[in-house]
Parts: sequence; C-alpha cells; structure tokens
Amino acid sequence: MRIGVDSGGTFTDFVVLHDDGRLESFKLRSNPRSPAKVILAGLEQAAAGQKRVDVVHGSTVATNALLERKGARTAFVTTAGFEDLLEIGRQNRPELYNLTPVPRRPLIPRDLCFGVHERTYHDGTVARRSSAAELKRLAARLKRAGVRSIAICFLHAYQNAANERAVWKALKETGVYVCASHDVSPEFREYERSSTTAVNAYVGPLMEAYLGALGRARKFQIAIMQSNGGFLSARDASRHAVRTVLSGPAGGVVGAMETARRSGFRKILGFDMGGTSTDVSLADGAARETTEASVDGFPIRVPMLDIHTVGAGGGSIARVDAGGLLRVGPESAGANPGPACYGSGTEPTVTDAHVVLGRIQSLLGGSMRVDADRAAAAIDGIARRLKLDRAAAAAGILRVANSNMERAIRVVSVERGYDPREFALVAFGGCGGLHACEIAEQLGIRSVIVPQYAGALSALGMLIADAVRDYAAGALGHHNIEKVFEVLEKRARRESPGARIERSADLRYRGQSYELNVPWKSPEQAFHREHARIYGYSLPKREVEVVTVRVRARVTLAKPRIVRPTMRKGAAEVRRVWVSGSWRRIPVWNREQLAKGPLNGPSLVLDYGSTTLVPSGWRFQVDRAGNLLIQH
Repeated sequence: MRIGVDSGGTFTDFVVLHDDGRLESFKLRSNPRSPAKVILAGLEQAAAGQKRVDVVHGSTVATNALLERKGARTAFVTTAGFEDLLEIGRQNRPELYNLTPVPRRPLIPRDLCFGVHERTYHDGTVARRSSAAELKRLAARLKRAGVRSIAICFLHAYQNAANERAVWKALKETGVYVCASHDVSPEFREYERSSTTAVNAYVGPLMEAYLGALGRARKFQIAIMQSNGGFLSARDASRHAVRTVLSGPAGGVVGAMETARRSGFRKILGFDMGGTSTDVSLADGAARETTEASVDGFPIRVPMLDIHTVGAGGGSIARVDAGGLLRVGPESAGANPGPACYGSGTEPTVTDAHVVLGRIQSLLGGSMRVDADRAAAAIDGIARRLKLDRAAAAAGILRVANSNMERAIRVVSVERGYDPREFALVAFGGCGGLHACEIAEQLGIRSVIVPQYAGALSALGMLIADAVRDYAAGALGHHNIEKVFEVLEKRARRESPGARIERSADLRYRGQSYELNVPWKSPEQAFHREHARIYGYSLPKREVEVVTVRVRARVTLAKPRIVRPTMRKGAAEVRRVWVSGSWRRIPVWNREQLAKGPLNGPSLVLDYGSTTLVPSGWRFQVDRAGNLLIQH
C-alpha cells in the first residue's frame, strides 16, 4: 500500500493506493498545533491491517516555521569580517517609494553571527585554515548562547569546501543541528548561499523533531515531497529541510500535469485554491523550475518548481480597511476556528460568501454540514460597512478574491513571457472549481479542467511523483566542465543506484548578472532560444559562460491507474444560486451523474472534496480520463 498525504491549513488530505490498484481519498480537519497527530490518525485509518505502508508526505513544517518566525534559535558562522552579511543582504529596496520602510528582521540576530579567521580565494586556493584553539573558543561561545542550530557559510566555499568541512566536524561535537553551505547550496553568490543555509538551519531542527514523531510509527516508511516535484527520504529531508518549503504545492503541480496529460493537454496553468492560500504554476510540456525563489523575503537557492503563492483561499478573511475599501486576505481563519460556517469562527471568509450565495450547502460529500445562518451573520458585518445587501457583499468578496488570484496567474504566465490564452487552466483544491471559470474568462482561457480527486490532487501528485535528488557545483573559472559533471554524477550514482541522470547548467552572457538554466544538450543554442523567449532578444555572437552545473538523479516509479468513476443515472437537483449577478434556479449535479454530455451551464457539479461552478456560456462533461472538462 502507498499513501499520499498533504497537510493543508484547513484539511489534511489522504489518497490511498491499495495493492489491488484501487484509489481512495478522504480528508481530516488539520490541527496546526499538532499536525503529526492528525497525520498518524489518518494513516492508521487508511492502513488498518497492513504490516508495511509507503507514505509520501507533503509537509508544511518548514514553511510555517519560516513564515511565522518560529524556527530554532540559530547561529551563523562565517568568514571573519562577513558577520553582517545576512543583515546587509543585497541592499535592494523592496519598497522603492516608501520613505519610512520597516527594517526586515533577519532570521538570525547580529549577536548570534560569529566570524572564523579562515580564507579561501575565488579560485579555490586555501590561503588560511582555522585554528583548533579558535574553534574550541567558538564552540564554548555557541554553547553559552544556547543555540539549537548552526549555519556555516564561508567565502568561496562552493569552489573548495575544505575549511567548511573542518569547522562542520568540529562544531558537530556540540550536539546541536549543524549544516554547511557546501552541502546545502554549493553555488556562486555569497548572500543567496548564506540565506539558503541559514533558512535550512532555522527550520531543520523542527523538521527533524517532526519526522522523529512520525517515525515512531514503525510500519510507515515515510518520504517527504520536495519543492522540485520529487520526493526524498525522511533522513535527507531532515538534513535538507530547506528543500521542503513548497512541499505540498509541488505535489499539486505533479498531479495537475499528469491528470491533464491524460486528457490530452500539455500546456497548463495550475490553479490550486485551498483553505489558506492559492498556488499557481505553469507547465509548457514540463513544469517550470527556478533556483531564484524567495520565501517571505528570504532568498532560497535550491531547485524548486516555479510556484507563486497568494494569501487567497477559502478561509481568507474579508475586511473593510480604513479607507472604506474591501480587502480579502492574506489573513486566514485556518483550521481553528475556521470559516464562520464551520460552526466556530466569526470572521467573514470566502467560503462563507459561497455559502451565502447558495453554492455550498455541505462539505466532504455531505458528511459535514455548514451553518448558513452563522455565515450570513458574518457577511452581514461587511454588508453594513459597505452599505450593500448581503448577496452583493458576498459577491464583492468573491470578485476581490478572483482579482488577487488572476494577478497571481499573470505573474507565472505573462511576466514569464507566456500567453495564458494558449493554456488550459487546471483547477483543484477544495475551492478551485468555484472560481476557475470566472478567472479563465478574465484571462481569455477557453478550457478548464477539474481533475478527478480535485480536492486532494496534491496528495495524489505525491503518489505520482518520482524519487529525485539534485546536485550542483559552481563552474565559474573551470575549463573542464565535463570533469565537474563527472564528479557530481559519480556521487549521484552512489547515493541513488539505478537512477536516470539528467544534466543541466546555468548559463549567461559574459557580463550579465543573472543566468538561465537550460538542458546540457546543445546548451548554448538552448540558452540563446530561452533568452530570446524571456527577454525578446538574444546575442548569438556574444560569449556565453557556465556559472553552475546541475545533475538530477531520478528514480521513476510506476504511476497509479486512475479509473474513470462509475456513472449512475439520476436527475439533477435544482437549487437557488447567485450566478452572474442575480439569483437563478440552476441544476446541481453529482459528478458521477454526468454520464452524458456535454451539458450547458449554469450548473454546479459536486464531488467529495470540491465543488465546481459552471457559469452561463460554458459547456461541460466528464471525459474519458475522468476529468471534468469545461470549455467556452
């Protein structure tokens, strides 16, 4: 048995692949204070009677610790004279026209940044090694400071890590979590490498403790989803916790690509709207990746899927600001207390707006009823502030949320040089189908796909994902690039026996500040083409240099067979729903009733974990792959 687990802000999703090939999906309410308790309960429920179960888990531990500033007390150890590196950063101004910006609070305070007298030159020559006496004094200072974690990043360690390794070995004896940049992110650019290592050290002890709690259930062999769309062992996830900061959303991208491929679509925009946020992505035959991600203002330089997140989900709280404007998010009601309609909360949310407009009457296949009166009371507070009736206020909340999500899709498409009209929108997550068609209309998208298991597609993507390990090495100044690749590949084959090896490199025109990653097959030609696509021009006669070489070891696993749901006859329910600016009586279908098609909107389509709104002017049907295909 294999189980995919996606721990979300409101619900934790489980998708179970039984040994006879059947897929089963269910949800449990998340517990932010004890996520491991909910996960273990769900695993026990799914694996009753099984002696051994393989689990791929999308974790939010690293993400939440970083966003909420609840990581470990961490020290930063660097080359003497560079102790201010994390605070100085790039000296960029994120708010260009703000004359009184609030200083960004670093993860590691200045009094926990320590210098070591060592030096490696830019070509890898070791000019000075640290002394044993100095390291002994440093270990004593760190012990007095009470740190739980240590991040080590020395100047030019990506060229020669000898000094970092020596200090890493010495500080391991302190008994705390220790990581070094040559292991976490052995790449050019001092600040980004330092930031990545610092983030890894900041969240690493929490991930280690979390996985330890899960690991006490011996029959579960747990792997962790990475931000690059593959999974790695729990042991490696503890060591490289920074690679899990987009763990759950990455599973959604993998699931969206696979389900869309089965319906004949290769160019897709992923639209994952959950309880607390919306994650959007683009795939043009393959998912886009980046090594220049930033999470809450902190650069993270490891391979990640190019996913853009906005604070707009079903639990996003609506409010009227001091200027009288309606705002939605990024604050969320989360799992506790949740939207008002869940029975505990009082704040108006996006989900409450849908309840007021007749689009949601129950959740989880009818097993969870919603409190319509409580939702109405919450929305009435907004209506009074805006001097609108209840329905108009609820519709306004949804329009603002749609606008936030539409802008996010433009970030991953238009701002990356892609025309969204050439793509299909794959909508998933509990709320994705309720907003997808309206957003698609604004962007000129003509096809929307709502996959089977849309409410738990991220968990399904974790079952579909391959085992992946990434390796990188700085290549600036190296004349034998093939030798650099061979060193990485030797390590990859040792650590991932039987893996398929994939090569790529970060290239740039000499004199440029940033580079583009291209496959290592006719790399210069690929670079010129990619540069022209993104920036509108290329310079084929200009010298191209290799900055970083990358190797990926991929172990491909068998994909589960997704069986089209059994269809059953039955008439649609008729419900009074707010659609296109007015109340209308429209048909409401259960997904398994859509045996014939296509049908015309407006309609609602219900599934166990999601609801889809099909507006007027759209036609819909369940295709041969089991996906709900909606076209304009």
